[in-house]
Parts: sequence; C-alpha cells; structure tokens
Amino acid sequence: MQALLWKTFKLLLMTLGTLLLLALLLFVAANLWVLGQTHSRIEHELPLCGPERVGIVFGTSHWTRSGVRNPHFEARINAASRLIRLGRVEHLLLSGDNRTRQYNEPITMWRDLRGQYVRDEDMTLDYAGFSTFDTLVRAREVFGVDQVLLVTQSWHLPRALFIADALGLEARGCSAPSRPVAGLWRLQMREWAARAATVGDLYLWGREPYFLGPLEPLQIVPPAWRQLLDIEPQPEYR
Repeated sequence: MQALLWKTFKLLLMTLGTLLLLALLLFVAANLWVLGQTHSRIEHELPLCGPERVGIVFGTSHWTRSGVRNPHFEARINAASRLIRLGRVEHLLLSGDNRTRQYNEPITMWRDLRGQYVRDEDMTLDYAGFSTFDTLVRAREVFGVDQVLLVTQSWHLPRALFIADALGLEARGCSAPSRPVAGLWRLQMREWAARAATVGDLYLWGREPYFLGPLEPLQIVPPAWRQLLDIEPQPEYR
C-alpha cells in the first residue's frame, strides 16, 4: 500500500513538473514570437520615426503611486509633441482610460500637449482606450485608421505592434526616449506576461473590445506651413 502511494505521488509530481515545463516553454515561445515579429519596425531615434499621418499616443497614469509625475507619461507626451514639431506625424490620436471624472488620461494628455503648443486641431481624444487592445481596435473601427505610428515605451511597443498586425493595421513603432527609473524591471516583467496573454486573447479566446460606437473618421488638418503652400495666387487687379 505504501509503495503504491509513493508511486502515485511520484507520478503526480512528474505530471505537474511536465505541465509546468510546458507552460514555461509556451510562455517563452509566445514572447519570442511577439518580439521576433515586431523588432524590425521599432525606431529608437525620434527624428527617424515616421513619417505618418496619424500617431497613436497610449495613455497611462499622470502620477505614480508615490505621488510624483510619471516619467513614462512625460516621455510619451514629449515624444508626441516633438513628432508634431518635426513634421513626422500630422495628427495625434490620444487614447486612454476615462474611468472617472477625476481620472481622465486623454484629457490630461491633451492638456499637457497644449502646454507644449500642439494645436487643438492636431489632436483627437479617444476616451475608451481602456487597454492597448481596445485602443487599436477603436483606431481602426471607430476612427478609420489603417496606417499609423505607435508612440510609447520600447518595452510596450512589441505587444502593441503585434496586436496591430492581427487587426490588419499597418503600423510602425516609435520609442519614446525615457530616462532610467526605479522599478522599471517590474514593468518589463509584467510586459512579458502581457505578451503571452495577448497571444491567447488574439488566437485562443477571441477577445472583444469593451466599447466601440459609431464611425468617427479623424479630421486631419494640414500643418500651417502646408496650408500656406496650398494657397492659390490671387489675380492682380489693375
């Protein structure tokens, strides 16, 4: 009896070990797949990003839990405003969470970009970008985007680009320059888990966006310098 129990216990341990090893292999394989499919379309030098008509800026919290400005938020805003100034994008789609009146990522991005002299007509706010997946689905289905530059941190871009590919968006990534910050390794580890979950979302359990809504094509206004060039000469009066 004791021998039978011991044999059963060893078989159970071997089965659990095999399942854990298989899960680990699938986890690593999913991440390598995502990274391999996207790394060649990520640009790390801001002036070389684009050019594209539309750039998506992904929302994140304005503040950290310790009560200081979120450096990742600031990096995305600074990158977006510089891309507009350099003429690498013409229009920004600011997509983020708007869960409460006090927590509104798109409005905060819009306000900070206005503070960096980005025109109102160069920005569209998406209040239902509750996740990377939702942002990209809505970019295509609600705002009519089919070609886009994604603006976020380098560790976030592979997952965003992978989702864009699965949705049929033609996308490239622009890495927002960031300074070294404490706790970055936690975000990067969490991103490894998010990449693996994304593969499941897209190819196993068919994730759907939280909210879509009617089509609202982006109204893209040409830059001021281009409007001047497009002005037809007026006839001379004698």
